[in-house]
Amino acid sequence: MADRTDLTPTDDPSRQQQIVDVLVDAFAPLMAADADAFRTKFRKMAADPFAFYRGSACLFYADMATLRDRWCDGRTSRVWIQGDLHAENFGTSMDGDGRIVFGVNDFDEAYLGHVSWDLRRFAASFALLAWRKALGDDVIDDVLRCYLESYLDQVAAFTRSDEDRDFALVRENTVGAVHDVVLATTGRTRLGLLDRMTVVEGYARRFTDRPRNRRLDDDERDVVLAAVDRYRETLPAGNRRREVAFDVKDVIGTGGFGIGSAGLPAYNVLLEGYDQALENDVVLSLKQGNVPAPSRVVTDPAIRAHFEHEGHRTAISQRALQSHASPFIGHTEIGGVGFVVAELSPYELDLDWENLTEPEEIRPVVAQLGRATATTHCVGDLDSDHSLVPFQTEEAITAMVGDRRAEFIADLTGFAHSYAERTRADHRLFVNAFRAGQITGISSSGALPIT
Repeated sequence: MADRTDLTPTDDPSRQQQIVDVLVDAFAPLMAADADAFRTKFRKMAADPFAFYRGSACLFYADMATLRDRWCDGRTSRVWIQGDLHAENFGTSMDGDGRIVFGVNDFDEAYLGHVSWDLRRFAASFALLAWRKALGDDVIDDVLRCYLESYLDQVAAFTRSDEDRDFALVRENTVGAVHDVVLATTGRTRLGLLDRMTVVEGYARRFTDRPRNRRLDDDERDVVLAAVDRYRETLPAGNRRREVAFDVKDVIGTGGFGIGSAGLPAYNVLLEGYDQALENDVVLSLKQGNVPAPSRVVTDPAIRAHFEHEGHRTAISQRALQSHASPFIGHTEIGGVGFVVAELSPYELDLDWENLTEPEEIRPVVAQLGRATATTHCVGDLDSDHSLVPFQTEEAITAMVGDRRAEFIADLTGFAHSYAERTRADHRLFVNAFRAGQITGISSSGALPIT
């Protein structure tokens, strides 16, 4: 990696061209497959700097490839990372033991890389979010210090015990908005999700006909059913709380989900559930895996060779980064392309930042995000079911930081401000390039060149 730390914002045309080139390089195949989906994605990214940041992880890693990382050594440069750790990628889920837990979510970009990349990406995202809430730089410093202190404290706690794979943020040890979202999740039901997505006709359940749902012809349906059979073979033995029949009731084609998944083919599959009662049916999502942004700058061929395809990589990553991951996480192939398979669970709620406006409300929330981040990093190591990280991550992080704790916090906090400022400038460049039709194959409709 180049020995460079200059992240000064710029309106230089060369930076604008770099932004366009990185986006096109990352997304060209998907843009060619579904230009309309990417036009929508880019319009959403144009809304504000935070939305742009969320949708441009590939640009972040292009910049990380030129940044001298003072917090990288032989071990901490090769740990499991979430890959797109921004402030809105936290929420609840039901783990394999039936607990409602709070933590990091969305593992589409997960890979192996520098542990500091996750922390830098979160820190910059919070600085952008806080700017949108008109919080001052001193407040941002204080809150990020709280996040990083909490992160390091939790890492240190794991070095003193063997509980990293059993520890979780649950209703008994959470406070504030995090506690509220855990409680809200406990009130959700599988039947509620089914009522939103399906209808019952003649005592049989099927997916609702909606504009985004696509009915399959017999040939495509057979292909998806075969993919479901292959998926079942990827589920770890003994990883089931209750047995599901896996009898398919209905299949539909749908689209990618969210800003990060535009253009990715996907299917929903309705299964007979834990028994023949209609209230227990299960919905699976089959979504094409995408190339994770960190992999574009991590060049170790041994890491790439570990994964059969991007669906396999996503499933393995989630199992590594979540202790007691959902028993439905698996993978399959359709037409030689990897798909990740997961339950569309009713027990998933994102942390909502909308009403978090004051520092005294935000500080305890961010402290818990720090603990959640540490838990994610520290479960994906020697104790998990793979061989890519043959050491204890908590010990590697502790040794790397050593007695430089204050320096570590100051460096990442300073980075948050500088990169947030750069992102605001990049957002303007991106919007101007998009409006001017400079993004190949996805130009904004009716645009005229900007002079």
